[in-house]
Amino acid sequence: MELYCAKQGWTFETITDLGSGMNYKKKGLKNLLDDILDNKVERLVITHKDRLLQFGAELIFMLCEACDVEVVIINEGEELSFEQELAQDVLEIITIFSARLYGSRSKKNQQLIEAVKKAL
Repeated sequence: MELYCAKQGWTFETITDLGSGMNYKKKGLKNLLDDILDNKVERLVITHKDRLLQFGAELIFMLCEACDVEVVIINEGEELSFEQELAQDVLEIITIFSARLYGSRSKKNQQLIEAVKKAL
């Protein structure tokens, strides 16, 4: 993405967030929204539509439109049918909740291992 922006001659700042695409409390997302509302953003460049938010990206795009912020999606891909889009959404939801479930188990396991290490 940085190479793409550089080739276009755009100045840019890269924002990265860790966490679920369904988490709306990410620091980078909050900062981005604040900057859009403060008219500090001229253009929003993302690699894929769902990289911004898993669900609700359209709301961000509407905000960008209202604030005259150009949205550039580098890899838009092909237009999906309603059924394909619905199936993709269901798979994404399952993936997110599976990761959350296994991630919480992993955290509990790590805490247990740390407790055992401290006890020994």
